[in-house]
Order: sequence, then C-alpha cells, then structure tokens
Amino acid sequence: MAVRACGLIIYRRLQPPPSSKVTDSIEYLLLQTSYGTHHWTPPKGHVDPGEDDLQTAFRETQEEAGLQASQLTLVEGYRKELHYPVRGKPKTVVYWLAEVKDCNTEIKLSEEHQAFQWLKLEDACKLAEYEDMQATLKEAHQFLCAKE
Repeated sequence: MAVRACGLIIYRRLQPPPSSKVTDSIEYLLLQTSYGTHHWTPPKGHVDPGEDDLQTAFRETQEEAGLQASQLTLVEGYRKELHYPVRGKPKTVVYWLAEVKDCNTEIKLSEEHQAFQWLKLEDACKLAEYEDMQATLKEAHQFLCAKE
C-alpha cells in the first residue's frame, strides 16, 4: 500500500506597489528539513489513523510551521496529488492551497525543520529541487492568477 501524506501550499500576499500585478506580490512558504538532504518543502506529513486528508494537512501545518487553521484561508477548488517512490515504496502526497490571513504571522518551526523562507514563485522553484514540486508550485500560482 502506498504511503500517504498531506500538506498545504501556504502563500501570503504582500502589499503590491500600485503599478504591479497582484500576483507579483505572492510569496510561498517553504520549510527546510533538518534531516536527510535538507530539502525544501511545504508543510506536510503522514495521515494518522482516523484522520481525513485535509485534517492531516492542517495538523501537519500547525506542527511544522506553527500555523493554526484559523490563521489560514483554504482556497476553494485547488487540490493536487503527487505520486513518487520513497525508498522503493510508492508515496502519495495531497496538497491544498491556503493563504495566511495576516502576512506578518509568525512561523514557529518544529524540530523537523531548521529554516523557512517566504519566496516568490521563481525562487521557490529553485529551492524546491524536485520537478513535481516545482510543477505543483507553478500550477498553484497559475490557479491563483486565473482567479484574479
């Protein structure tokens, strides 16, 4: 059976300068793991027994980034499933998109991560070394741009 994990792609909107597009002011939250290759990823984690996928995404976001569900707005209509092998076993990761209500909300990392950054799409894609994660970030950004 595939390992299942869920998470949230968290973004914030900064106050854009009057001449720029709203989507230019979007930054994505990436966390750097404190284990393995120290890769950068949105908050995510394994589904606990009795939990549904979205509950897992919110719980993991709270554990890993210190963000409560009440501090986030879930974006309707966006859900992305990634499938890839981890140590020879299939893994499924489901992501939703959520906006931080206050762009100055403090991030509180758990021991699982050693750093975090708010990044524009291009920089987030550079840090997220996996192609499927880069594609997911771009797709999420396109989704937000289409809603403007």
